[in-house]
Amino acid sequence: MCPTECTADLHSGPFLTFYVRYYIVSSLIEIQNQIALLQRQADEIRTGELAQAVQEILAKMDLYGISVDDLDYAKGRIRKAGGKSGNPAPVKFRGPNGETWTGRGLTPKWLTSLIATGSNRDDFLVAV
Repeated sequence: MCPTECTADLHSGPFLTFYVRYYIVSSLIEIQNQIALLQRQADEIRTGELAQAVQEILAKMDLYGISVDDLDYAKGRIRKAGGKSGNPAPVKFRGPNGETWTGRGLTPKWLTSLIATGSNRDDFLVAV
């Protein structure tokens, strides 16, 4: 038999601390698993509802003869052909042979070679 010191109360001391920590960790893992499951379910529901909403919108657009351009016009945007804006950037640099550069993007080869030969970039600035 074990002496009386070995029969410690299981509801206090180190055993209780271990039990509480184990219970909290177990509960946390269970909650995280539930969150992950619920998130997957929510994503599935959202995907289904989105597909249904798109179908309803397309049906109404077809019924009333509405196009994407009509929607853009109604929002105050007019779709332009191509992806570039209508206002090109002004020329900031002009080379000795009439080359131009707006100062945007990579430095063009003609300017890079002139700088390499000792010219200053500012020598080619266009007066505004």
